Amino acid sequence: MRYAVLGAGGVGGLVGGALAKAGHPMTLLVRPGRRDHYPERLSVQSEALGRFEVPVRVAERLEEAFDIVWITVKATALEAALEAIPPDELGGAIVVPLLNGVDHVGELRDRYGPERVLPGTIRVEAERAGPGRVRHLSAFADAQVAPMPATRTRAETLCEELRGAGLTCEVRDDEVTMLWSKLCFLAPFALSTTASGGPLGVVRSDAQWHALLGACVNEACAVGIAEGAEVAPEPIIAALEGLPEGFRSSMQKDVAAGRSPELDAIAGPILRGGIEHGIDVSATRVLADRILTQE
Repeated sequence: MRYAVLGAGGVGGLVGGALAKAGHPMTLLVRPGRRDHYPERLSVQSEALGRFEVPVRVAERLEEAFDIVWITVKATALEAALEAIPPDELGGAIVVPLLNGVDHVGELRDRYGPERVLPGTIRVEAERAGPGRVRHLSAFADAQVAPMPATRTRAETLCEELRGAGLTCEVRDDEVTMLWSKLCFLAPFALSTTASGGPLGVVRSDAQWHALLGACVNEACAVGIAEGAEVAPEPIIAALEGLPEGFRSSMQKDVAAGRSPELDAIAGPILRGGIEHGIDVSATRVLADRILTQE
């Protein structure tokens, strides 16, 4: 299939680079005025895929027909970035967002229509090292997509091509569970590491931070269940306990670099869901408030 990536940072650069390496046409959609800053090549340094460079096209707007447009910008940049993809120029393509949080799916469906949005998630640690340069820091890059009936065939083809490019991909039947499963893991991890200012090992070794981490998992799962997701805190807590001590979240890296964190996208659904469903989300609030004081 023909692919475009809106947001060629760590995640978008890795996905785009892997697919281009596997022989699929790839275009990077960049911000207006930034086209000349990007070489028409992607350079990827990956623990799992090795080091490689691949040719890509660079454009500021949709200029040709695509099958899939990946949306991999930060949630804080989504509204402005979508100017590069006018609904009337999307053609027969469908958009596949790999953003953090859950609220963006509804926003994209309002803009492009329900059957032109294929929600996805990805579990990976990757970062942008410069224009057209990406570091893949984790040994895994696990994608999931949850299609509607009209997009199932394309979703299955997408997963097949991702697997052929060296990543993993799974088609899920339950969109709500897919999205909340990631958020119930990501929010406690991102919020606790960012609020504490240390990697996951620091959070686990301090009784207060460790308690907030566990409480945040429980709160996120409670809200997710109220929203219709099939999630449970025990396997998430076990996964967080098993991660390397040096694991840091992208939110933590953003705050350290002076960039705006995705606080509303990651903590917002839990906080708002707590109010809507009458669920105590006080630990999530403590962590979010602590991060607000760091901005």
